[in-house]
This record gives sequence, C-alpha cells and structure tokens, in this order.
Amino acid sequence: MTDAEADDWIASWAERWADETDAAWAVIDAGSIVGQIGLRRIDLGEGLAAVSYWVLPAERGRRIAPRALGLLSVWSFGTLGLHRLQLSHSTVNEASCRVAQHAGFDAEGTKREEARHTDGWHDMHLHARLSTDS
Repeated sequence: MTDAEADDWIASWAERWADETDAAWAVIDAGSIVGQIGLRRIDLGEGLAAVSYWVLPAERGRRIAPRALGLLSVWSFGTLGLHRLQLSHSTVNEASCRVAQHAGFDAEGTKREEARHTDGWHDMHLHARLSTDS
C-alpha cells in the first residue's frame, strides 16, 4: 500500500462511521497503541456485524485481543443492540483461532479459498457469537 492509498483509507473512516457501516478503535495499553479492533459491514437493521482485530507483534501473547474482543462484544450487544457478531481468519492463523475461542466465538465452519493473501488463496474459518450466548 502506498502512502496515498493509506491516507485515502484512513480518510474513509469518518464517512463509514457516519454511514454506520464500519467502526474502528485503537487498543491502548499504558498510553501506547498496541492494536486495533473494529466492526465491519455493520447492518443495524439485521443486527449483524463482522469483527476485525490485530495486535502489534511485540504485544502478542498478553491476551490483548481476546480482552478487546470481549469488551467489543458486550458493547455491540448491549449498546448497539446487535444480535450476531462474526469473524473470519485464515485456517493457518492458529493464534487468531484461539482469540476467537477465548472470546466466546464458536467455530461454525470453513470457507474454502475465501481470501486472497500475499501468498495466495486461503481457506478461512468462520466464528460467531450471538447476543443470546452466555
């Protein structure tokens, strides 16, 4: 991604927030950014959204992502009134699978060659959590 593409991507967030289609937050620890978490493809009418997250490599292994995902879930169900949150990750990303499981997102299946990464097509695991899950 070029600097101009990154600038355009960042600039698009205000519009997506205003359109209520996407939202993202920095994850902060002791005043420093350690990651990001967001809602994508928000559909308030249907009560659905997809979740994305990442943690800086130096901060991994501290359960930052599962904690952030748990907090985002509580807010999404309680404040936004969503019914279903879902996330996808590459089947080779075992750490992301653990994050989903620790945050109460049940595995629902595998989507074949759903995402193109720099090294080619990846199968993706689908996880979801419902507002009615304990």
